[in-house]
Amino acid sequence: MSNVAPSPMSARPGGPLTGTAHVPGDKSISHRALILGAMSVGRTRITGLLEGQDVLDTARAMRAMGARIERLNPGEWIVDGVGVGGFGEPEGVIDCGNSGTGVRLIMGAVATTPITVTFTGDASLSRRPMRRITDPLALFGAEIIAREGGLLPVTIRGAQDAVPVRYQTPVASAQIKSAVLLAGLNAPGQTVVIEAEPTRDHTERMLTGFGATITTEITPEGRVITLTGQPELLGQNVAVPRDPSSAAFPVAAALIVPGSEVRVPGISRNPTRDGLFVTLQEMGADLTWENPRDEGGEPVADLIVRHSTLHGVEVPAERAASMIDEFPILSVVAAMAQGKTVMNGVAELRVKESDRIDAMARGLRDNGVSVDETPDSMTVHGRGVIPGGGAPAATHLDHRIAMSFLVAGLAAQAPVRVDDGGAIATSFPDFVRLMRNLGADLGPDA
Repeated sequence: MSNVAPSPMSARPGGPLTGTAHVPGDKSISHRALILGAMSVGRTRITGLLEGQDVLDTARAMRAMGARIERLNPGEWIVDGVGVGGFGEPEGVIDCGNSGTGVRLIMGAVATTPITVTFTGDASLSRRPMRRITDPLALFGAEIIAREGGLLPVTIRGAQDAVPVRYQTPVASAQIKSAVLLAGLNAPGQTVVIEAEPTRDHTERMLTGFGATITTEITPEGRVITLTGQPELLGQNVAVPRDPSSAAFPVAAALIVPGSEVRVPGISRNPTRDGLFVTLQEMGADLTWENPRDEGGEPVADLIVRHSTLHGVEVPAERAASMIDEFPILSVVAAMAQGKTVMNGVAELRVKESDRIDAMARGLRDNGVSVDETPDSMTVHGRGVIPGGGAPAATHLDHRIAMSFLVAGLAAQAPVRVDDGGAIATSFPDFVRLMRNLGADLGPDA
């Protein structure tokens, strides 16, 4: 993406947003469905797959290591897997583009198979920390060669004789947990992950669905997840629910644009992903959930959101893991609320696709909003208004930063611009069309 010319975009205030927002499939589940399908015996059929660039890069990686993957229709894919331990050595480098989830999970999946794989990514991904993944993978017996600082490109020579691992995650991270569990699939005995704070549990749910034996126990140490290694995973039918992190953008827009009412069907209601909606309701958001049901082992429901008068709140640190990707858009909502919103426990935002605390703070200040930050917190002083009209917000190749500022522009007093909207395609390729269909005035910057 770094070799592609920037695509400046802007969003302008306008009328109410109305209609139905069919947001894309969940990115986290889409990655996992492809990887576990590739590690299974037989055929996995996936419906609702997110066809953003991040997920397409994961599909390409699975093909490079021997799985047969075919797109039948929009969102409908089949994966003919190679079984646990069946990956073949790829002929070239595995390029994961902009996807931290993709590269970290695939590293785990190959770490206990005796093949050599080199991983790379775009300029943004190449700045993100990988040692948090490679350190525990080395405990299985994998050999790791990385750029100074543990950065991409990273070469992994998978363990010849893998050993099971017991690992306590140093930070709340579903990517670390998932990488260790995926590595544990091809190790004998039991691999154990201990996490002090719960993180999104899609990997555990999906491993169970594909036939692995995995248990979760709450102990004084924390959440103890135990996986029995070397199972035969069997291909499954996977229905991917709609992504709550993507839904956050039309939901936020409807909340802050006067007169709006938007329906967002089929959103995942996984309790490890629900922090944003809990927080919005605490702020006074008018959210109505309807038609709760289960899809592919995940709870889902339809959401109706209406424009609301909002007030600032303090978000507790223990909630951060359940909404870590939603803090950028929450900071926009907080600017349109009355009073101070304090977001605690958000240090992880500094090592995402960008330093999201810094990026949002700078962009909001440029658009007339007062923001304070510390290494682990962000405070937005809401006055119910975003003046807008500042310098273009720097997105740093980060899709969530770009979409957050474009949503801000819909309720600001003057247009809000971003320097590059190209990264939006990594997670939400239909974002502009979907928002325009609701009545939003946004698009390429003239």
